[in-house]
Amino acid sequence: MTTGLISGDPTPEHTGPTDAFPAQQRHAQDAPPDTHAHERTRSSVITARAAASFEPVGRSVATARSFVRDTLQGWGFADIIDDAVVLTSELVTNAVVHAGTAADVVCLRTDDGVRIEVADHYPEREVPLQSAAHPVSSPDQEGGRGLQLCAALAARWGVEYTTTRKQVWFHLDLPDRAVGTRSAGPALPVDMLPAADGRVRVAVVQIDHDGAVSAWNEDAEELFGYPASSVTGKPLTDLAAWPHTPGTSTGIVEALQLSRWEGSYGIRDAAGRVVPVYASHLRVRDPEGAPSTVCLLVRNEERAVLQSPSRGAAGDTAHHDGRDADPFEVFIGSPAPDDLDGLLQRTVERARDMLDADAAFLLLATDDETELEVRASTGLPSARQRFARVPVEAGPGRYGSARMPAVHDDLAATPGSIPLLDGTGMRSVVTVPLKVEGRLTGSLGVAAEASGRYSNEEALRLQFAADRIALAVESARLGELERLRRGSLSFLVEASDLLAGTLDRDQTLALMAQMTVPTLATWCAVYTINDPSSDPYLSYVLHEDEDRIDGLKALLSKISPPDPVPTPGARVWTAPFKAAHDAALRTSMRSLGLGEPTTVSSGIGPTLATASAVGGETVVLPLVARNRVIGMLTLGKPTDEHFRQESLELAEDLSRRAALALDNARLYSERTAISQSLQRSLLPPELPRIDGVEVEVIYQAAGEGNEVGGDFYDLFPIRDGAYGFAIGDVCGTGPNAAAVTGLARHALRLLAREGLSGPAVLQRLNSAILDEGERSRFLTLLYGELWPQEDGSALLKVVCAGHPLPLRLRQDGTVEPAAEPQPLLGVMDDLELYEETRVLDPGDVLLCVTDGVTERREGMRMLGDDGLADVLTTCTGLTAGAVASRVLRAVERFASEPPSDDMAILAMRVPGLQAD
Repeated sequence: MTTGLISGDPTPEHTGPTDAFPAQQRHAQDAPPDTHAHERTRSSVITARAAASFEPVGRSVATARSFVRDTLQGWGFADIIDDAVVLTSELVTNAVVHAGTAADVVCLRTDDGVRIEVADHYPEREVPLQSAAHPVSSPDQEGGRGLQLCAALAARWGVEYTTTRKQVWFHLDLPDRAVGTRSAGPALPVDMLPAADGRVRVAVVQIDHDGAVSAWNEDAEELFGYPASSVTGKPLTDLAAWPHTPGTSTGIVEALQLSRWEGSYGIRDAAGRVVPVYASHLRVRDPEGAPSTVCLLVRNEERAVLQSPSRGAAGDTAHHDGRDADPFEVFIGSPAPDDLDGLLQRTVERARDMLDADAAFLLLATDDETELEVRASTGLPSARQRFARVPVEAGPGRYGSARMPAVHDDLAATPGSIPLLDGTGMRSVVTVPLKVEGRLTGSLGVAAEASGRYSNEEALRLQFAADRIALAVESARLGELERLRRGSLSFLVEASDLLAGTLDRDQTLALMAQMTVPTLATWCAVYTINDPSSDPYLSYVLHEDEDRIDGLKALLSKISPPDPVPTPGARVWTAPFKAAHDAALRTSMRSLGLGEPTTVSSGIGPTLATASAVGGETVVLPLVARNRVIGMLTLGKPTDEHFRQESLELAEDLSRRAALALDNARLYSERTAISQSLQRSLLPPELPRIDGVEVEVIYQAAGEGNEVGGDFYDLFPIRDGAYGFAIGDVCGTGPNAAAVTGLARHALRLLAREGLSGPAVLQRLNSAILDEGERSRFLTLLYGELWPQEDGSALLKVVCAGHPLPLRLRQDGTVEPAAEPQPLLGVMDDLELYEETRVLDPGDVLLCVTDGVTERREGMRMLGDDGLADVLTTCTGLTAGAVASRVLRAVERFASEPPSDDMAILAMRVPGLQAD
């Protein structure tokens, strides 16, 4: 991240950093690279404008959030920080993660709020129109929600394009609020106080919104020699000699417009001399809302009155024998442990011993600095409190914020002020913030069971200790966070591969649970929703202890499922804990004879075990796919355990991927079921029994069953003593091929039963196929009619329209074609087809196949008509079923790969009179 600080007119009506202040922006971009830039999240000086550039890497999003938060915190815009951080996070994510370019962020302070601009360098992306027919983005997407959030949260927003960048800006208005106060820190020892020669005079000058003096106190008269009447109403620029602060280009007009400013400049006194002063400016509003600036001015040599002295005197950073010592070692007493948990535990133990306390605790701030997470404690039930979260701003005033030191004399007088210590017996507490470069990174506290144990002096000692340890803690935390993020990326990559590797619904559910247990949670339950009108159904339950799965499943089955709320993120669900607690209590009472009698004497064991399994925090994450909640992923911890924020964020990422995988499995299952149902409808439900003829059919569809094949067969009675049979192959697969298949099979039956001859039947079918227009497909078809005779033979009439020729196997083992090739159907209008007559003698076999049999390949080899004939010659004396099975085995063994085309085999054998 590179940061540029820009001063000047904060007017928001400009087109962005590139157009409004190119010189300053270039200066920021041309600055020497800072190897620690990505670790800084705030500027050393706060101005009316703050600009920063962020590299196209994932960690830039968190850095951008901190940059905006610290900028607005310095301007006093705490009321709109949360909305600004949320919008900035989404827009920077779109730029650095999804667009893959650097992001430029500019914060501009205005009289009524703040304008924030986020620009990327990918102008080719289009902004979709926001309408009912074209939504801005899909909730399934990981990005693209920034414009929706702008429309929902910002007072005004817009998108601007240039030839090299796209910029999204939004404006947040300040709410009306009362003028607040800010408390100072703990008292300083006398030897730490700044020295002053004689009486310290602090000139208090108030400047109205036009830059004119509206108030001038007695100290100002004494310092500069002007009476109040002679300067009131005059611009301060007439008196100020600007600038005296080294390295600044800020003018008096700009400084008076800033929310806060400190620095040196000069004031011309009544004798014309320039008096160097050190000034502290504070921007305020009067009851009518008009802005003004209060200036506190002291002589430049007395600047320590307005500027806090730097901490860390020599006596604080050295051993008693005078040797220099590392401040970290002074507090900890030994080098830092390699792991973060060890460092934190050592810190709380040293803090407890330093103030002779009964307990101590340390909390670390989350990335957005809205909550603190308990990471170490001593003298407290640490197992119960570990990873518990408390808000940074717990209430109004100084003592409700973790950003300031606080001393509580008696917690009994203010119950609930320190939620972490409720029910622990602690009475007096002192807490101090851990800060790195002005950013809150954590909180350190010590507590005692007696009231009134601590004062500001102890707070100062603890604050000095916290300052010494803060940087080491933050470095260790960042190291742990980097390891967690790398592990999270590997976890998500592996999870995506596993989920993408199956389209089976049950297997997807099992994978979801197995990936979360025990990596993210102790137990997991997956609820599914088949359609919007149905209730959630408990589909899968998993616990890291297999012996507890049945009890957990029984418990969850008895309580109402969580509400299917589409809001992203994890939400706490307390129903399992309450139900388990009540069940365990009832069982315990019955075992003691205090409740309803029961015949199950051993029920207390499983019930208490189940209550312990779900006694911790339980969260629910929605499974949202294609704008619909298709289920919920429920994660739970055992008794009194809580989830870490990093685990919840990882679980949210996993839930999005799992939801799409589960919905894909559902769609695939539905498609497969439809295809199989359609395929069955294109084949005859059952074959008729023909006296004097054995019939066997084998049909095998290629693929995974989700495509409708083009091969079909049929065998049906035409009239008394006559039967029609057909076997065909439509070009291609899918719905269009299925339409032609259905047309052919049903048309054959209708036309044949009208008494038409074979050629007439096929000619009319050809016309019907051509009438389909663009949906038509060419069709190869073998159609025949069979008449069993009294002498045991069978009369056969066939028409072979472009289909593989039927083969006749005689009793002596010879094989010959039973028809001649003719044109296929669906290509030309005028077909001249003819019918061929054959007689099947007793023992003869007629074999009809589709091209999936004859075109079976192994490399350059193909089975072909000759290969099929060779297989058929080995079938002499076999039944029709045995002939069809032998042909299928020969086809399957011809190549090592599975068949890639549908196959249909129709075998008919005339056994003769002796078979009856």
